[in-house]
Amino acid sequence: MGATFIGVRHHSPACARLVVDTIEQLRPAYVLVEGPADMNDRLDELLLDHELPVAVFTSYRDADRQHASWAPFCAYSPEWVALSAGREVAAQVRFIDLPAWHPAFAGRRNRYADAEQRYADVVERLCRTFAVDNVDTLWDHLFEVPPADDLAERLAVYFDLVRGESAAGPQDTQREEYMARWVRAAVADAGDRPVVVVTGGFHRPALIRLTAQGGTSDTVWPAMPGMPNGATGGSYLVPYSFRRLDAFDGYQSGMPSPDYYQQLWDAGPHAAADHLVAAVVGRLRDRRQPVSTADLIAARATADGLARIRGHQHPARVDILDGLAAALVNEALDVALPWSTRGTLTAGTHPAIVEMVAALSGDRVGRLHPTTPLPPLVHNAHAELERHGLDRPGDVRLRLTDVTDRERSRILHRLRVLRIPGFTRHAGPATGIDPVLDEDWTVRADDNRLPALIEAGGYGRELDEAATAVLAERIGAAAGDVTQLAGALFDAALCGSGDLSDRILQDVTRAVAAAADLGALGRVLAVALALWRHDHLLGAARSGTLGAVIAAGVQRILWLAEGVRGGIAPADGPRIDALVAVRDALVHAGPALTLDPGTALDVAARIAADADAPPDLRGAAFGFGWSLRAEVEPVRAVRGAYAPASVGDWLAGLFALAREEVLAADGVLGLLDDLVSGMGEDDFLVALPALRQAFAYFPPRERETIARHVLSRRGVAASARALLRLPTAPDLVAAGRALDQRVDVVLTREGLVSA
Repeated sequence: MGATFIGVRHHSPACARLVVDTIEQLRPAYVLVEGPADMNDRLDELLLDHELPVAVFTSYRDADRQHASWAPFCAYSPEWVALSAGREVAAQVRFIDLPAWHPAFAGRRNRYADAEQRYADVVERLCRTFAVDNVDTLWDHLFEVPPADDLAERLAVYFDLVRGESAAGPQDTQREEYMARWVRAAVADAGDRPVVVVTGGFHRPALIRLTAQGGTSDTVWPAMPGMPNGATGGSYLVPYSFRRLDAFDGYQSGMPSPDYYQQLWDAGPHAAADHLVAAVVGRLRDRRQPVSTADLIAARATADGLARIRGHQHPARVDILDGLAAALVNEALDVALPWSTRGTLTAGTHPAIVEMVAALSGDRVGRLHPTTPLPPLVHNAHAELERHGLDRPGDVRLRLTDVTDRERSRILHRLRVLRIPGFTRHAGPATGIDPVLDEDWTVRADDNRLPALIEAGGYGRELDEAATAVLAERIGAAAGDVTQLAGALFDAALCGSGDLSDRILQDVTRAVAAAADLGALGRVLAVALALWRHDHLLGAARSGTLGAVIAAGVQRILWLAEGVRGGIAPADGPRIDALVAVRDALVHAGPALTLDPGTALDVAARIAADADAPPDLRGAAFGFGWSLRAEVEPVRAVRGAYAPASVGDWLAGLFALAREEVLAADGVLGLLDDLVSGMGEDDFLVALPALRQAFAYFPPRERETIARHVLSRRGVAASARALLRLPTAPDLVAAGRALDQRVDVVLTREGLVSA
């Protein structure tokens, strides 16, 4: 009899009914379904008595690519009912699509992403023709609400229009050629018995053509593609949820409002409409939003009227929603109704509308049959939690100086990095150099823990391996974002993954080498150096990963610093601190990491002498060389840098790197005193903000030393400490003097005082 092709929209109750009716009528030899062919040996596992929705989760990792994909099924998914109905009529059921890890699925996280979205121009023309807002409303209008008569013909016409005459992309072409080989082989093997083929409607026209081209002589079942050498991955069943199925929550395919369509599948359009109203009203009342009986009557009357106007035999989903919105929302809306568009909810959506969308989504969560195989990571995580006493809900306080608690902390951080729900840290070290020795966590039960662990199983068999793989992925994705890189490296320390692979070290080096923010890179270098030097608490001291960050950071900061150009500008503390971090790296890690101080000193000397470099960076570069015992002439340098508008910025850089040298050098403080004392009123007011910023680099004890020196030079016997505590804030004094000066200028100009 050949093949009967049923093109479907994924998660459509109307298509699911057509599939069931066709299979029961034809009682085929084979039922072929678009789905991952690598699951064919495990169909008994898939068809266990699970609580739907569930999904086939596939993971793949090799040296160049990491991929994850889901193929979800709910009770009204045409693919699911095809498998179930096929088994009931004793047909051979098979998945016929390429495995989700195949390159044909690269970039697609959902096997059943709607093809209509790739051919939006056709869908837009159909929406205009039928005067509807989007593809979801169009679909309800054409297929879910009308009677089932001639449904197969209407679907065929619709999908022929969507596909049109255009050629599919290379990825779809690979998949369709592979599926067509399954169809030809099944038709040849079935003889006079029928074969039913259930695929996305977009593929139906191509499969009909490809099957006819091949004839019936192709009797060889397609081989299963094997993973490349060195690649790891596999497929497992995971519990899914209606929320993850909902287009309003970002799901890439299928229908929005899954709880509504579940009711449509179970009980028909009238019952689904009643359920929709009851769910919305119940949710609003639970949140203390008033909904009266009169509101309900008005909503239902409006919905029925809209259904008649729109030509619907029964109220459709949007009819009910529009009726509810008209009855329950009395003020103007800032954004469009979400069911008039497609995608996630927009910020500013009315609270009542948000609750309506949530009510239609539903809170159903799937559950796997107890005998369902699970990836090794799930068993490892459960064993580790039980072994460390973390398998029970409650608050957990950990002292990181205790070896046992530190290991418990690492288990929890690995779960956090893997985004396993139910483990929340409230307090603990934030940078690796803060003096925090304790952590506070809360462990709680979470229905999404098992799905998350199964999905994380694609990263490794054990928590340590999986967390390290996730961190490697984050490091590789950091590119020039050193803040993201810093977070990943600190998480590696918290997880106990201090030494990462050579490949990850190369990614770290590349990420640092691509960084463009001098200040951010300086912060990363400072933290990495502190962890490398001192972190025996987290076990990151002398780690190879941090050593690679330090070496790459020193080189990149010097390169960036020499390229900075600009005239007079306020001193930039972060870029000054970046040179401080380089200096400290040379002092404390230079020999161990074979850093070259000569190159650094040469760069600093060039910056210090570059008139086009900003004053703060020139001062910092001079201080860099001075602090590393280079041959310098500080008095001459200070005289050369003197200019009221920029001397404070130059001094800020100098003091940040060479405070001790300034205090110990002969003549430098005296020269500074002479220069500041010799300033005119105008010059002093211009220089004062920058000077205050510069001298803030000295801690209070050293500022007292400077004050004592100033008093001694003037022969004043007074308390240097008292000089630091002025009765009035310095900025207020400066503002007052500036105001006095402006008043004097105006009085002189108007001839009210003599010049």
